[in-house]
Amino acid sequence: MGTGSGSPAGAVERAGGRIARRIAGTVVVVAVAVGLTPSAAGAAPRRPGDSQIQAAQEQARAVEDRIRGLSGRLTAAQRSVDDARAESAIALDQYQATQEASEAARAHADGAAAASAQAAAELGGARGDVASFARRSYMDGSTYAGAAALISAGDPGQLVERAALLEAAGSHRSDVLQRVAELKVVADRADVVAQTALVEADALQAEAAATLEVARTAEISARAQAAALVTQQAQLQQELGAAQQELETLVGARDAAERAAAVIAAPAPAPRPAPAPVPDPPSSGGGGRPAPTPAPAPAGPGSASAAQTAIDAAMAYLGTPYAWGGGGTRGPGEGQDPDEGIVGFDCSGLTQYAYARAGIPIPRNSRAQYAALPKASSDDLRPGDLVFWGTDTNNPNSITHVALYLGGDQVVQAPQSGDVVKVSPMWWQGYVGAVRPSA
Repeated sequence: MGTGSGSPAGAVERAGGRIARRIAGTVVVVAVAVGLTPSAAGAAPRRPGDSQIQAAQEQARAVEDRIRGLSGRLTAAQRSVDDARAESAIALDQYQATQEASEAARAHADGAAAASAQAAAELGGARGDVASFARRSYMDGSTYAGAAALISAGDPGQLVERAALLEAAGSHRSDVLQRVAELKVVADRADVVAQTALVEADALQAEAAATLEVARTAEISARAQAAALVTQQAQLQQELGAAQQELETLVGARDAAERAAAVIAAPAPAPRPAPAPVPDPPSSGGGGRPAPTPAPAPAGPGSASAAQTAIDAAMAYLGTPYAWGGGGTRGPGEGQDPDEGIVGFDCSGLTQYAYARAGIPIPRNSRAQYAALPKASSDDLRPGDLVFWGTDTNNPNSITHVALYLGGDQVVQAPQSGDVVKVSPMWWQGYVGAVRPSA
């Protein structure tokens, strides 16, 4: 993240007072600042006048303003790159969620198609039975195939016996016809389900392709801005160094360092977030304030052995390249363009793989991982928890990154393009929350 810019006005004024005292007491510095030359060798230098001191102060303030402006430009450029990377991460996350839904819909469509084919086969068999009955009736010259059997009966007892058998056969034929009707309904419904599932799968696949194009465009733009930032930073840092050197010449090294630090001071690291407050109990009396929405139940202790298996799985791939959109349950995988040809992991691909090795299936994308899994408090983080960051700490839909917590304020992560899977110190800037997959 970029460093902050600006400083309190009081600090600037105090620095200005120090400059005045220093200029008044250091004649050589003032002489350089306003272009004076000392008197003949051995002569005592003259005390600068008020106008000379004021001119030196104004010149120092002008240099300070230039330093502030350069620092602000650096911060703004870095913020622009950070925003572009966040946009790309969220777009990639959306693509992965849509692709996962598309694959599930395709599996459903395949299953529905198989069920439709089975229903059609059973219907065909039942229709074959009906066709055989009709064919026999035609060959017997009657729609009642048992008429000849009754006529040819030798005596009344045989006639009764054959009539009973033919009645049973007739009931069977009725059952066959009823089964044909039922199977026709089943087959028609199965065909509708199969066709609907196929349309849904095709629509989701098209949506995934469109979402991927949006994500790819955002990632290419972010990388272009990051590359431009490197050049811009080099130029601005050179100008900043020259300005700081000029300020040092005007006011001396210590005051110059203090004034520069006042205008380009980095913000303090974000503190560990406080635990979520325990919700008030529901109101029992009528007319009172409504009961608050209860907070999600905290995750249980989980399985330490499963968490360690996940950690070991991730740590086994230290040094593996980051691949945009790459990796998953089966391990490292080829990234999406513009990382096509790079085999590795993106952040959520690494965490999904780690827990797949522990026998715990979790979603592919980071936002879905956070949404689906038991939440862990920031003051109860345990090795194996997944920790998440985003652009809005109160909005899980803004999540842009996930890592695996190792304990001891360290994480293993796949950071970004051009980097590798590595262990990093835990940070709290942009922290959204944590989950415990083994709970």
